[in-house]
Amino acid sequence: MPTSTPDFRLDGYEAVNDRVDEQFWQHIASEHDMLTVLAEHHTSDDQHSFYVLHNGAVTWGIPGEPQIVALHLKRHTVARTFRFAHAELPLPAMAQSWLIARGCPEEKILLPQGMGTLPADDATRALEERLRGDGNRFALLTSYTHDSEPVQTTVLLRALAERAPVPFRVLLEEADTNTFTHTLREGGFATLEAATAWWEAHWGGQDIPLPAPAPSARRTTLLAAPARPTPPRGPSR
Repeated sequence: MPTSTPDFRLDGYEAVNDRVDEQFWQHIASEHDMLTVLAEHHTSDDQHSFYVLHNGAVTWGIPGEPQIVALHLKRHTVARTFRFAHAELPLPAMAQSWLIARGCPEEKILLPQGMGTLPADDATRALEERLRGDGNRFALLTSYTHDSEPVQTTVLLRALAERAPVPFRVLLEEADTNTFTHTLREGGFATLEAATAWWEAHWGGQDIPLPAPAPSARRTTLLAAPARPTPPRGPSR
């Protein structure tokens, strides 16, 4: 993982109020030295900056927590103040989707080569492209990032549409540390119970394929509004 820490371009700026200042310190600045820039984009007027960050501090915290941070900085260049919004997400494509929904051009926030692992196949590339570009159709329920061998991330999503034919989705990313590539697959479930059963079996060591998502529900992007459900997070480190 690259080691470049972010330049937030805030020299001469102050938070717009004390609450923003406290939250920025709590969520971002206090772990600045542990943040790695995976991708960033700054508008030509310097009013907006968008970042995809890896937070190395998470690896020392609660096992399985999301390690990717999406950060949107908004500056008032006359008043010299700033606001920010951020989301902690398990996959870079989800962070990119969050930033794109907030006005960042997709082509400007793609990860350059050398930032993390590369997609191993066309199916992974296609799913990541869809995750980046879709509208907000799914909410993040829970995720688990297992950052030792085997390196895996599982994500559970819930459809926001009340009549979605397959309302629950699981994403499974598996990284190969020998080839520095990863695969990403998607499965659809009619009920939370079915998704939970797969989740428990997978983290219990059973090799059960993900069920194919329904063709009518192919679009799967994400709201960063965690509402933790019943599935276990995964194995202990």
